[in-house]
Amino acid sequence: MKAPVEILVVDDDPIAREIAGEALGSAGYPYRCAEDGVLGIAAMEARPAQLVLLDVVMPNKEGIETLREIKQRWPTTRVIMMSAGTRVMQIKDLLNLAASLGADATMAKPVRAEPLLALVETVLNGGQAPG
Repeated sequence: MKAPVEILVVDDDPIAREIAGEALGSAGYPYRCAEDGVLGIAAMEARPAQLVLLDVVMPNKEGIETLREIKQRWPTTRVIMMSAGTRVMQIKDLLNLAASLGADATMAKPVRAEPLLALVETVLNGGQAPG
């Protein structure tokens, strides 16, 4: 069982949320999910998480905007940004932008359990890992 660290998964893709949730749950991490940045911030206001897995591209409130707000309001919260890219921006460019704006680590999608858990462990242990 892992230390009592709660993780918030913020992603508009239900499959990504499910995969991340199953991986985190099987590793013993308590977690919650939100479908976009607006709901993610509301979840943080209700009960701040120690780590946020945050998609870059989402409706209602983009991941970059959400990242900046999390880092401003909850500076000790660690954030792993995830992306599959867009039609106009490649994954690498989006993740580099996220890292430059304060993400503790980045990860290319699709979400896969083993790499996700390894990255979560690295970040929770104080390390930084590029995506």
